[in-house]
Amino acid sequence: MKIGIVCYPTFGGSGVLATELGMALSEKGHEVHFITYQQPVRLHFHPNIYYHEVAVPTYPLFDFPPYETALASTMVNVILNNNLDVLHVHYAIPHASAAYFARQILKKTGRDIPFITTLHGTDITLVGKDHTYSPVVTFSINESDAITAVSQNLKDETYRSFPIDKEIQVITNFVDMKRFRHSDKNHFKKMLAPNDERILVHVSNFRKVKRVGDVIKVFEKVHAQMPSKLLMIGDGPERPGAEELCRSLNICNDIRFLGKQEQMDEILSITDLFVLPSEYESFGLSALEAMACGVPVISTNAGGLPEINEHGKTGFLSNVGDIEDMARNAIDILGSEERLRGFKQAALSHARTFDKNHIVPLYEELYTEVVARYKEQQPSV
Repeated sequence: MKIGIVCYPTFGGSGVLATELGMALSEKGHEVHFITYQQPVRLHFHPNIYYHEVAVPTYPLFDFPPYETALASTMVNVILNNNLDVLHVHYAIPHASAAYFARQILKKTGRDIPFITTLHGTDITLVGKDHTYSPVVTFSINESDAITAVSQNLKDETYRSFPIDKEIQVITNFVDMKRFRHSDKNHFKKMLAPNDERILVHVSNFRKVKRVGDVIKVFEKVHAQMPSKLLMIGDGPERPGAEELCRSLNICNDIRFLGKQEQMDEILSITDLFVLPSEYESFGLSALEAMACGVPVISTNAGGLPEINEHGKTGFLSNVGDIEDMARNAIDILGSEERLRGFKQAALSHARTFDKNHIVPLYEELYTEVVARYKEQQPSV
């Protein structure tokens, strides 16, 4: 099958999932065409993978270059030139509306194509609720030939927030267990924690919703009870404030801000505990990748996080902002080698249920079903 994938090419969960999905599909023999404004960060070469850059020309007339229009035009060209069977757009804004626009253009040429929209989180819970975008989001989702959400929580939230008149299928995020697995990186660990300190890790895009300040405050309490180090992975608008907080608490020597990192499997292999105190997560892909490397998770109980982090088994859940409880749970896990080992084993075991080999076939089935149904609906010539 020839599949077009439209996504944001960044380190965010939607872009990562879309890229991993495309690579998994290519390995199974499908021809995959990525359409976005720059090459996705996790995209690797494969003979079945093609990348099409969306070029957005700038003119003095436009204060804001019309990306959605350029995207729709690129979709049309890619579909016509490569005879795609289905278009899979990740994140409702602006990808679903651009897909609808492209399809209307194609109909004028006698060509048609179904499109599937996957909802990932803030396209529904934050941006989509803005009255500026809400009518377009609702329309483009309802015009999709199939809709998926990455968690049951996100599905429920979408129905609460928008008048959606179609079925939303939950297909969860997944993890590549061959890539995200524990490996012996003790030489790295000795460099970062020469005295066998516990290593805590946080990964995000450092937006306000991630509550990175809470990570620092939790670590301060853990650090007061046991030798420990904190690795802050990622970058974004909240980073300067987090660095300032480290200085004010006088714990900078034991915290490292490493910026964006691609070899997360290596970092997670030396990690003892993953901390994710987000105000909302539609799923929590970074936590799942940590669990696949045998790392227990301290997280909030927000959004879809309870669907992957089993309280008292793979880690602990706390209310948003409850730093005391998160720190207490972290100390509970890290304070005993035997207890930590049990949590690590449980995290790994649960992560296996989200292996890509279980989830990717669900997308393949959906593509086959949507394409067949769409062909049946087309008028005979």
